[in-house]
Amino acid sequence: MLARNRFVLLVAVGAVLAIVSLSFQFLNLIPTTPIGEERPLQALGGGVLAGQGKSRKRVIPVPHTDAPESDPIAEAYGYCNTPNRTEQAWEGHSPADYKLLSVQVMIRHGDRYPLYSIPKTKRPAIDCTLSPSRKPSHPQLSSFIGHMGQGGRGHWESTLGSVPRLPNHSACEMGELTQTGVVQHLRNGQLLRQAYKRHKLLPADWSSRQVWVETTGKSRTLQSGLALLYGFLPDFDWTKLTVRHQWSTLFCGSACDCPARNRFLEEEQRRQYRLRVADSELEITYANMARALGLPARQLRAANPIDSLLCHLCHGLPFPCTQTAVAGSGCLTLAQFAVIRRQQLEDEADRRRVGLYHKYAILATHPFLNRTAARMERAAQATEAGRRPRAGSEEAFALSSAHDVTVAPLLSALGLDRAKFPRFAARVVFELWKGPPAAAQGQQRRDAGRGEQAKAAGGQPFIRVLYNGEDVTFHTTFCRSHDRHAATPLCPLGNFLSFVRRDMFRPLNATSYQDACYRRPG
Repeated sequence: MLARNRFVLLVAVGAVLAIVSLSFQFLNLIPTTPIGEERPLQALGGGVLAGQGKSRKRVIPVPHTDAPESDPIAEAYGYCNTPNRTEQAWEGHSPADYKLLSVQVMIRHGDRYPLYSIPKTKRPAIDCTLSPSRKPSHPQLSSFIGHMGQGGRGHWESTLGSVPRLPNHSACEMGELTQTGVVQHLRNGQLLRQAYKRHKLLPADWSSRQVWVETTGKSRTLQSGLALLYGFLPDFDWTKLTVRHQWSTLFCGSACDCPARNRFLEEEQRRQYRLRVADSELEITYANMARALGLPARQLRAANPIDSLLCHLCHGLPFPCTQTAVAGSGCLTLAQFAVIRRQQLEDEADRRRVGLYHKYAILATHPFLNRTAARMERAAQATEAGRRPRAGSEEAFALSSAHDVTVAPLLSALGLDRAKFPRFAARVVFELWKGPPAAAQGQQRRDAGRGEQAKAAGGQPFIRVLYNGEDVTFHTTFCRSHDRHAATPLCPLGNFLSFVRRDMFRPLNATSYQDACYRRPG
């Protein structure tokens, strides 16, 4: 009897609790589902913002406010791009029935040794030989080292044949690519291989005309390009490869002469200088750093200490001290580093506001963008004519291995001003897609009269732009106003062609590259 009464009591209490729980849920005091799902939110140009985790508390919506001020130390670690995490790459993603025709990639070289040394301090102790047993490493590193030994079978333009294909100094030389830099680009190549393998971008018997590789004459860009190419095409046939030399870091080929570009760059440099000297905290920090090292402040500035400090941070090394320093004196600090990085971030914001750099960037990158557009148009036209792109002179995969001073203006010229400054091993990817016939017909009706669209039967050509694996197409100037939710959720190639050939010169009040380059100021 007693047990029966206890059972009845438990049932009654359970019923009461259930009613109370349902009441709370109805009043929305205890959410039954997470307020924010754990999903990546794409952020323009820089990394991924983590979504909110599951919460047991009620979240009160707050009005939109400006983004919090960047943490210069966290931003610097992102710049290092240490290859110790899984990266999501959105390259190769498209709606069903779309066909990938070509891919063009511009990269910044990987992690390198500093270009400058700080006087009276020891240089960072970094080994620039390659060893699969040393971290960071990569499953392909050993075979990559062996394959580079066969590079004499390749074709090399200009003086590239004499540039070492691997970093090879036990004590790194100035600007030399490190093992970290090699691994970063092996990973980039592997990511692209995984992204494009199902699209069969290149056949197993690809020809020398289908793969285009170009680089500046610096060993760090050549080696970075080869590392990415090996990750993308393991054990590629050297006899099919020609590595082309770009003498200018702007990759402007035969169209580098542009007086107006140089004027905008000089004005931009004067803006940078004025902003720096007006920063009292920065001036005090440089004075303190110079005093700690026993140097004139002018000499410390000329040594560009941020370059060396970044290397120490990225490689987990203590910040430099004078060679005769005693404990607690004669050393640079993380706080001083943070002040310099903070000023650099503020300079980037001011650069966007003033707009001089954007005008410089338009003229600096037009020759490269014009070649990119021409390749895409040729590939699209080859498809219209019923040929696969590989049957003509069109490159299915083009790789340009460059510098931060190449990638940064490219981002600005495309209108991606909110993109983060190019980190080590940054990549910008241009994809050309062919839509299904139905999409082509609908798009042709909407774009009638544009004059630069694809003709047809095989489908409308589209472009995607990705930065470090994130799709930034609809943040670009040429596709910002396109309806991404339309029946064709990619950007028409015609938008890009019109932008490169005419529209990108509007901020300069010009109609062509030549007009913009030689227009008299005022």
